[in-house]
Amino acid sequence: MAASMSATTAAIGQGVASRNVAPQPRGKPSGLPFHAHFTDIAAAAGLTQPIIYGGLDRKDYIVETVGCGIAFFDFDNDGWLDIFMLCGTRMEHPPADATNRLYKNNRDGTFTDVTAKAGLVRSGWSSGVTIADYNNDGFEDIFITCYGQNVLYRNNGDGTFTDVTKPAGLLYTGPTRWGSGCTFVDYDRDGHLDLFVANYVDLNHGKLPRPGENPFCNFKGVPVNCGPRGLAMGNTILYRNQGDGTFVDVSAKSGIASATRTYAMTTVAADFDNDGWTDLYVASDSTPSLFFRNRHDGTFAEEGAERGAALSEDGVEQAGMGIAVGDYDLDGNLDLFKTHFSDDTSILYKNDGTGNFTDVTIKSGIAVETRYISWGTGFADLDNDGWPDLAIVTGSVYPEVERKFPQYPLKTPRIIFRNLGNGHFEELIEEAGPGIAAPHCSRGLAFGDFDNDGDVDLLIANLNEPPSLLRNDVKGGGNWIKILLIGTISNRSAIGSRIIAKYGGKRQAQAVMAQSSFYSVSDRRIHFGIGSSTQADLEIHWTNGLIEHIKAIPANHLVTIKETQGIIRTEVFPAPS
Repeated sequence: MAASMSATTAAIGQGVASRNVAPQPRGKPSGLPFHAHFTDIAAAAGLTQPIIYGGLDRKDYIVETVGCGIAFFDFDNDGWLDIFMLCGTRMEHPPADATNRLYKNNRDGTFTDVTAKAGLVRSGWSSGVTIADYNNDGFEDIFITCYGQNVLYRNNGDGTFTDVTKPAGLLYTGPTRWGSGCTFVDYDRDGHLDLFVANYVDLNHGKLPRPGENPFCNFKGVPVNCGPRGLAMGNTILYRNQGDGTFVDVSAKSGIASATRTYAMTTVAADFDNDGWTDLYVASDSTPSLFFRNRHDGTFAEEGAERGAALSEDGVEQAGMGIAVGDYDLDGNLDLFKTHFSDDTSILYKNDGTGNFTDVTIKSGIAVETRYISWGTGFADLDNDGWPDLAIVTGSVYPEVERKFPQYPLKTPRIIFRNLGNGHFEELIEEAGPGIAAPHCSRGLAFGDFDNDGDVDLLIANLNEPPSLLRNDVKGGGNWIKILLIGTISNRSAIGSRIIAKYGGKRQAQAVMAQSSFYSVSDRRIHFGIGSSTQADLEIHWTNGLIEHIKAIPANHLVTIKETQGIIRTEVFPAPS
């Protein structure tokens, strides 16, 4: 590890890992029509308040650059996705109205800001969010990581939230931490959601250097903010839910604390080795990413390098930021996709079904793109053809660089990698609509069907701008199903459960997760595009180990399935036009 770090740093003289690789040659375009089309309707929808995050023309400190996540979730259980928008501040002259915001879905394509009424006004440097029903009362709760004190909000079920950080045992009184990724996870299968929290960079060790002060504060000769290399690494923490509304730190007891420290960013929790127990994966910036295998006894073993998910194919650290989890090749196993810095590729890891991964980035066609710093990402069947695509949002961390190097702009487009169904992806930008091609400095990305029309829309956190809400208008007649799981023996949100849908001779796995993308939360209703198929069979692997089979789910329906009770509700959405 030390050898690769020093070699890379000497080559590029900066604080962020990049392999400085050229893009792979692009193949001949497929010529296939792409039936998804994205339009940004945020302003018309009432999402007009900016996400304040650091300076506009320069960013002197790394805390100003990383940005934050964003969330789709149904806080009032009315069946329509609401929006939770994180926010930061500024080092100098912070706006008085810079706050996290909750927007209620009005069910007509617009949203209303209900932040104050809900009790969620909060200023500071918010980072990541995870959302789930930690107390199993039927309403989704919110946990936020920050530079400073993290916060747990209990959903009161009446449209309001209460800060229960202190009574829950999550108040921290030591040196200031910088929380990054976080996820609810039921690691011990007791039906109560535990909490896994990462910390990015420890800023408490000595004086923080200024831009240009050392080689880690330089990008291509331009003085920039320092780090993460050259700064102390953060740690990861596991809190066990005691079932009475309180949490206790079990990092040492579980083995989490014994892992090598990294610059930890996004976290995901899912069963990657198909053994019925939820594992943890952490995207690490400029250090090896972490894979915590669940050992079924309350402990974890960190096996990222052994399982092929820590480094690139050539054994080099990358600037891990966002994570997508999905089954791109329809073999019933959960694969990984991780976003990275510019002058490097994002990485696609194929899972063999036992939690061992192979880097297939070049083979899959992903390596044609190296221009942008990439953040939020996810697998989603954007055109409902039965094959999960990839979406990525991008944006620079160095406003100062564009003036000298126009090829490194602050604002850059979004990217769609359309799944061609043969193990290969095709990059689309303009072809996917103006909402994809528009340049922004983006970070968090959430997926969900906010207008309940049967396709997957995108919600994007843009720094120092309002968020983007990309409405997806799908043509072509592709069918779909949606599944909402409710646990009874498992945790009520079914976090950690896995669904395998079988349709038209295909077999696709998806996981119910409480964080993914970059620091973000997507619609907990699992969406499967099923193409021309008119029904699908489901194999549900509940978090507690129970496996249930449900046959012949009709196309273009949302079904709510309760553990041990089967389908308890079926809803019809508009069919694709």
